[in-house]
Amino acid sequence: MQLDVRAVAERLRRQDQQNFDRNELRTAGPDSRPAAAGSAPDRAAAVSALYAEHALGLIRLAHIMLGSPAMAEDVVQDAFCGLYRRWPYLNDPAKALGYVRSSVLNGCRSVRRLRPTVELEESHQRPSRSAEAAILTAEERRHILRALRGLPPRQREVLALRFYLDLSDDEIAVAMSIGKGTVRSAAHRGLISLRRILGETP
Repeated sequence: MQLDVRAVAERLRRQDQQNFDRNELRTAGPDSRPAAAGSAPDRAAAVSALYAEHALGLIRLAHIMLGSPAMAEDVVQDAFCGLYRRWPYLNDPAKALGYVRSSVLNGCRSVRRLRPTVELEESHQRPSRSAEAAILTAEERRHILRALRGLPPRQREVLALRFYLDLSDDEIAVAMSIGKGTVRSAAHRGLISLRRILGETP
């Protein structure tokens, strides 16, 4: 049977929703009342709001890329700290999320360069058996993530962004600073490689 990558990504997302608890995320900064545009409190509020909305998904993405929940959270924290420092220099605050995505990808690349043998940490609770039909088994998950992490970096990142975060080719191109044609080519080659590695799995 042909590998349905989007279905696999959705099952990974559902499993991570059980593994990551929003209440355990560290806050990017204190809540603050609106202030004059460009002030430090206003910057903190904007970054905190962005963090509250997108940090969990970015941590999941980094976890997919790295295999370590602790490293994933550190990478995302660093990305948001970088955004806070650079906020006064952003030409368009609406592009802040794209900046953070790019920073997370760069952070993951740096971690993998320094620790190329990072493996998936089995530190989360097992999913409940009642959700068994929708959740990948631990062995299936390890097999799929090992295959994904074994792809060339560009293919790995494109597939993770497309199927795990549901980004469009335009958004992926911006996040990775590459052209849309390159995105499509990397996705095509990555899917072929994944199917070859995983085989005709049921």
